[in-house]
Formats: sequence, C-alpha cells, structure tokens
Amino acid sequence: MEKSVFRPEPLSNAAQISLTKWVSMILNNDFSDLPSIIASDAVFLSPVEWQSYPGRELVCLLLRTAAGVYEDFKYNSELSGDEKAVLEFTAHIGDIQARGVHIIRFNAGGEFVNIEKMLRPENAVKALGHEMGSKIGPQTKVALSKLN
Repeated sequence: MEKSVFRPEPLSNAAQISLTKWVSMILNNDFSDLPSIIASDAVFLSPVEWQSYPGRELVCLLLRTAAGVYEDFKYNSELSGDEKAVLEFTAHIGDIQARGVHIIRFNAGGEFVNIEKMLRPENAVKALGHEMGSKIGPQTKVALSKLN
C-alpha cells in the first residue's frame, strides 16, 4: 500500500507579503497599517471565548489590544503553506509565562481572513481574558450587538 504524503504548496506572494508586514508590526509595535492586511470579512477566534469575532474593525481592535497585553512577545517558529500559517510564540502576561500559536488563513488577495489564537496554560488564558475585558470589553460587546 502506498502512503500518502502531505506536501503543502508554499504561500502565495501576496500572503507572504501580508505575513511579513504582520511580523514587522509585532516587532515594531506599530499597527497603523493593520487594516491593509485584514480582509473585510475576517474572523478572529479567541482562546477566551467560543464565539467568533467578525469584521475587519473588530479583528483589528482585538489584535492591537492583545499585542498590548503581552510582554516580551516573541515568535519562535513558523509553519506555512496552502494559504495558511502557524506562528508559535512565547510571552508573559504579568508574571505568567504563556505559549501559544496564531493560526492564520489567507484569502486569494493575501489578506488575513481567519485568525485563531490558541494559548496555554489555563491561567494565561484567564489573564488574557481579564486584561482584554478590562481594556475593550464594553467596545467589543457594542460591536457584537450591532452584528445581531
């Protein structure tokens, strides 16, 4: 029996450009160009809540705010192909050491269309939820209520 081997296609040039911009934004803590790489119909999936957060404006708000919660944020590795990228990171939230991944899916234009954050340990997820809620909880609730 012949074994099937998964061989992903490399990222498109457009997706690679967006990913490079994203990493640069993280390194420089400058998210002014963030809307240019986020699709209008993008969705963010949080490690804190089961619900999804749709739309460019809300996704940008969540990504910018989360970046401000982490200390010593560093990407450690990348796996990419077939219009997806997984970026492994480490950071601190206060005195809590966190480890996680961003799972990013790109559309044909190279924009982020789906961004999922997975994080561990549990106390890091709770700390992230607390910090995000205190910074933008009311804004997020208003934005979500407008979608219904």
